[in-house]
Amino acid sequence: MPLLIRPSAPAAERLNARGADSGWTADLSLPGGAAEGFAGAAAARRPALLPRCANPGCASGWLHLWRSRTVPVFEGGWCCSAACTRALIETAVRREMEARGGALDGHRHRIPLGLVMLEQGWITAPALRRALEMQKAAGSGRLGHWLMRCGAVSEAMVTRALGLQWNSPVLPLEFHDAEGMTPLLPRLLVDAFGALPLRVAAGKILYLGFEDRLDAALALAVERITGLRVESGLVAESRFRAAHARMLDARFPAAELIEAGSEPVLAHGLARMVEKLRPVEARLARVHDCLWLRLWLRPQRGPVPEAGSVRDLIGSAGGH
Repeated sequence: MPLLIRPSAPAAERLNARGADSGWTADLSLPGGAAEGFAGAAAARRPALLPRCANPGCASGWLHLWRSRTVPVFEGGWCCSAACTRALIETAVRREMEARGGALDGHRHRIPLGLVMLEQGWITAPALRRALEMQKAAGSGRLGHWLMRCGAVSEAMVTRALGLQWNSPVLPLEFHDAEGMTPLLPRLLVDAFGALPLRVAAGKILYLGFEDRLDAALALAVERITGLRVESGLVAESRFRAAHARMLDARFPAAELIEAGSEPVLAHGLARMVEKLRPVEARLARVHDCLWLRLWLRPQRGPVPEAGSVRDLIGSAGGH
């Protein structure tokens, strides 16, 4: 499934369909909502009478019935051999990389922040001109910063204006548990894309905070990997930076960066790690020009994985 197309069916239905195709059965009625749609399913998955390899080009035929392994599982499908694991991951890597350059990655023209605030009556035209002159003279800095420097607005007003500009809510930081949120997203992605997992509500919705602009591609990748519905929003700059620093200082699941010269080489490296770790579930999603592969080393209970139960691989190929 291309990264830039939002899934139309619930995660549980998609996984039930994959489970039926691969010859495994899954019980998705565990508490915690969609988060354990694939990881929880792996816990309840039991071999059917005639389990089938998820690789449509599997050449082992009925001989795979004599294989003693029940893992690894990749995107809901059992892999009967290392060759089949590699074939499935090669297909998934091509799927994700071919989706580059779609709508979520493209630049979207938005009303300039100064005009948003001017239209709302929060600043005057002379104050806007002064802030723009200060920004031009300095050669750097965001307009909101210079508006605050000249005393035209408060930080709260700048954040509200950014919310209007991006058509997104302003999210609070109360009860943010940095350590508890680390299993949801690798440190590398939290740092590189300025994301801040805030909290999980009702076991189904993950609130993802950003400082001054939303990242739709990252949010969709997190949805696909975790099974949670992601709601993105903005956080006031000073509060975001303090919480983001605390997040980066917390303990994250083990992660590894894989750089390869080509997509086939990258797919081979990812497949080797899947075969080595034998996860009960694994999922792949693209985040801009890199690939995020998450592996569940044991079944997940609840909307957030337990510490040490997941491992992340971040891959890039061909200079991307």
